[in-house]
Amino acid sequence: MTARPVRVVAFGGGHGLGASLRALRHTAAEVELDITAIVTVGDDGGSSGRLRVERDALLPPGDLRQALAALADQDPTTQLTARVMQHRFVAMHEPGVSPLPPVVRGPRLERRADRSKDSLAGHTVGNLLLLGLMEMLGDPVRALDHAAAMVGARGRVLPMALHAVGIEADVSVGDPDRPGEVVTVRGQHSVAVAGGRVEAVRLEPADPPACPQAVEAVRGADWLIFGPGSWYTSVLPHLLVPGLARAIVSSPARRLITLNLGADKETQGLSAAEHLGTLHRYLPDLRVDTVLADVKWTPEPEPVRVAAHQMGADLVLAPVAVADGSPRHDPEALGVALVPVLGSAR
Repeated sequence: MTARPVRVVAFGGGHGLGASLRALRHTAAEVELDITAIVTVGDDGGSSGRLRVERDALLPPGDLRQALAALADQDPTTQLTARVMQHRFVAMHEPGVSPLPPVVRGPRLERRADRSKDSLAGHTVGNLLLLGLMEMLGDPVRALDHAAAMVGARGRVLPMALHAVGIEADVSVGDPDRPGEVVTVRGQHSVAVAGGRVEAVRLEPADPPACPQAVEAVRGADWLIFGPGSWYTSVLPHLLVPGLARAIVSSPARRLITLNLGADKETQGLSAAEHLGTLHRYLPDLRVDTVLADVKWTPEPEPVRVAAHQMGADLVLAPVAVADGSPRHDPEALGVALVPVLGSAR
């Protein structure tokens, strides 16, 4: 009797989730996986932010697009489609900048380059494609499934909620001239770059409707994976969607947290152990089985081990960072580290 694939659900957004999904692609070479990515929908910066304002986009497409690209099949044709989806238009009016080779840049396009405003600049092809599919089909999940087929995605991409959300945080200013002052910062991008210490984070609205397909995937999973990624704006928001949080707590799946390699601007001053404590603070009933951390980026593992044990988890240390010393996960190395962990589900 052939064993079924291990059903893995990965939560996050942006580059962190992309690294996790690429790692799972490598793991799948050793352990057969059924991968689902559940993506945050709070992005309000760049192209996604503009589409939320200008087109009243049902969902910000940027993080969803990145997840699709990370799962794209390695066949040359589908890889080309994935690269096209990631293509970002540059401003044609900028001095000395032209995104078009001379062979396709005629006089009419040259005249357009003189315009003071380029409405396509900054947008990616994939964002516009996803927006168009959502508008045509009227269903974000159908739109994502169709886009996934276009790139031969080796898994499914789902939004955490059925409509876009706002992210709001209370941040300690950290100014010695204003000790103890806390300000409210609104918007995912603003929270991510605010600096200071995040004291509290919440969604607006506070109870967005969870994506039913995401809830179903969580309930049927063997493993739930949180991180790496921006802790307050990409990882934690999933725990703040009531319907999704209930599914996470009640799921029979095992749970794994992949820790970041270093603090970013929104988590400056937060230790690795405090990263774990933050998740427990917002979802006290969250039980975890495994915490995965890089061996070199965790020079003092004992506090992390204690924090992991408090959540019911074992700490696994492995070399999962890129070799150049920068705080980035190596998808291949992370994939290798995940093989014995996810394979234990059999």
